[in-house]
Amino acid sequence: MYRYDEFDQDFVDQRVTQFEDQVRRRMTGELTEEEFKPLRLMNGLYLQLHAYMLRVAIPYGTINARQMRKLADIARTYDRGYGHFTTRQNIQFNWPKLSDTPKILRELADVEMHAIQTSGNCIRNVTSDQFAGAAADEFADPRVYAEILRQWSSLHPEFLFLPRKFKIAITGAEQDRAAVQVHDIGLQLTQNEDGDIGFVVFVGGGLGRTPMVGRKVRDFLPENDLLAYSEAILRVYNRYGRRDNKYKARIKILVHETGLEELKQDIETEFEATKNGILDLPHNEIERINEYFAPPSFEVLPSISTELESAKRDNRDLALFASRNLHAHKAAGYTSVTISLKPIGGAPGDATAEQMDVIADLAERFGHDELRVTHEQNLVLPHVKLKDVPLIFKVLKANDLADANAGLITDMIACPGLDYCALANARSIPIAQEISKRFEEVKRKNEIGDLKLKISGCINACGHHHVGHIGILGVDRKGEELYQITLGGSADQNTSIGKIIGRGFPEAEITDAVEIVVDTYLVNRLDSEESFIEAYRRLGDQPFKDALYGA
Repeated sequence: MYRYDEFDQDFVDQRVTQFEDQVRRRMTGELTEEEFKPLRLMNGLYLQLHAYMLRVAIPYGTINARQMRKLADIARTYDRGYGHFTTRQNIQFNWPKLSDTPKILRELADVEMHAIQTSGNCIRNVTSDQFAGAAADEFADPRVYAEILRQWSSLHPEFLFLPRKFKIAITGAEQDRAAVQVHDIGLQLTQNEDGDIGFVVFVGGGLGRTPMVGRKVRDFLPENDLLAYSEAILRVYNRYGRRDNKYKARIKILVHETGLEELKQDIETEFEATKNGILDLPHNEIERINEYFAPPSFEVLPSISTELESAKRDNRDLALFASRNLHAHKAAGYTSVTISLKPIGGAPGDATAEQMDVIADLAERFGHDELRVTHEQNLVLPHVKLKDVPLIFKVLKANDLADANAGLITDMIACPGLDYCALANARSIPIAQEISKRFEEVKRKNEIGDLKLKISGCINACGHHHVGHIGILGVDRKGEELYQITLGGSADQNTSIGKIIGRGFPEAEITDAVEIVVDTYLVNRLDSEESFIEAYRRLGDQPFKDALYGA
């Protein structure tokens, strides 16, 4: 894992000291809320529906046990005993007192954490594959490049006041687990014919009011050009991005209004003036950063664990957990364990302080002191011996963390919605809870198979509903909360935007509507091997429309 150097620590400490004075002046009335707003947003502090909310950065989703314990302690001491893990691999605290926020930031700084650039029209937290550095199918560890991008983008003087917020994601495998094509810049590591590492570059993806799939602007960008090319993209966006209308200020709109070919030419022109200079990424610097992400010393183990296989035969729940929540590791005898934060009837992405402590303990005992936050609001132990899985499962089950639902319908994404967010039109959490209860039965969930269900409480799409196989969008119609259904979205290497299939449903009917969609899939699929998204792409939306609204 990356460790702060002297510059990092001094940088964060100075920012905390600065913010302490800003909060003091706000509380004494020297600053109005309007004057304070841009200052607090620079430090990840939002004013939500009922209280302040602090968003803490977890760069590329990587965190250690000490940091997780600190998050647990903050939840206990300054919040209501829990935190909410988000789709940008961050964590949010929904109930801190304004007077406590400098103390929280000071404690975070003590464990190499902060909330800088988790808000505002700047480059946000760079996200990555939750299995980075562990996955059997990756070309290279994308976190190395994510860290380089983090260092380049932190307080970059040109890009602190962009037309709108800017998001970057990077994945290291052909199987896209970081949703790179729905980001302002999406990077997919690849290799050319000579075996050189580089990037496929996508620009202009995004969700929200106008969802768009990113457009490819480079088939192969050499790794040493990563910063120069990223800077070229940002400069073009900063120069031409619209500032007259925040709803049309994202780079996706610039791509749409300018045209891909003209924009590519603008980027290449800027790149030609930028490359072969101080932004060239020397190989020795990549190697230096790469050393921070060196994998643990893995033991030489058999690829199949007799201990795990025996335990699975004796424990059906463990067998189900292993079938859904384990991911193939590059080292024989190891696996990556997904810890679901989607208990039946729970709020997706929430973890209590006690659960965070338990997970930190597991990371230390069994996971080489490393954890990951996923963009699907779960946690991962990336480096676990297969033989240790039964004991890990036992601990997880004792702490309500052993749901064997990774990738299933109850493993849904949901934003905080109208229960917390001042921007929301409708509640998301109660809908997620009701749907998870409806599909609680284990046999049924597994019969349905892989299905991405995602829920947003407003058009800003923090719940990524546009790229859900089944997406749900909460809207307000004359004071009534209604829920639209979209079908056919996907955020993998075959990214697609879901299609709204008809009128919205009241809260009392939306779970029934989802069940009708699922049952229609089960009746019409070719066999149990055909997933929901495959069946939808074959069938189109008409069978689902007919089932929901009548032929």
